[in-house]
Amino acid sequence: MSFSEPIRADLGRVLCVITGASKGFGRAVARQLSRAGRFRVGRAGLLVECVVADLGELEAPGSVVRACQQVFTDDMDHILLINNAASLGDVSRYARSFTNRDDVDSYLSFNVSSCLCLTAGILQAFPQRPGVKRTVVNISSLCAQQPFSSWVLYCTSKAARDMMFRVLAAEEPELRVLSYAPGPLDTDMFSTAKSTTADPSIRKSFSDMSTQGQVLTCEESCSKLMKLLMEDTYPSGAHIDFYDV
Repeated sequence: MSFSEPIRADLGRVLCVITGASKGFGRAVARQLSRAGRFRVGRAGLLVECVVADLGELEAPGSVVRACQQVFTDDMDHILLINNAASLGDVSRYARSFTNRDDVDSYLSFNVSSCLCLTAGILQAFPQRPGVKRTVVNISSLCAQQPFSSWVLYCTSKAARDMMFRVLAAEEPELRVLSYAPGPLDTDMFSTAKSTTADPSIRKSFSDMSTQGQVLTCEESCSKLMKLLMEDTYPSGAHIDFYDV
């Protein structure tokens, strides 16, 4: 997880918090944000801090919030939280096999509960005030809207997070809220899905995407997310797919 304070012509002087920024899509987001920064004369315009935190642990969201409070300065005019961290879960099993509640609770704690607690913590630490924009992004998936056989944990968590952020948008009309589905990405998660998914038709669809060159690079998809954030015309709470932009 990392957060940065780039000075940007389009996003303002922003405190950006990115979960799951050590690899994959999160790393691509961090890089594109930093490359797009500009600098003040005599002062570096980018500060990067890495916070090592397992979001499945109870204390993790609080530690991230405290780290953000330590670097926030009064001249910042934008708070941007990108909830990217997530896990695929065990896709080698069908829903009927999940009889162990601890397995389910552990997965949902990391993928759903921690996301809500971190978002709530950031909003409380940085409440609405004149001159400061607040944006919250949920990295979503097609699985939030369509069922994938043998993906019960992942689909459930993504659907829950989408609704979570729709409620947040309804409760906080001044807040900018976006659920962005980045499409099929060339990541470790995609490789795992392609090799371990129990449902043969779903597994074949992943193999076909790979052989037909339909898998996106993280950078390609991240560019679409940056476009959405820069233009800032999406309805707050909307679910927008890579292919919709």
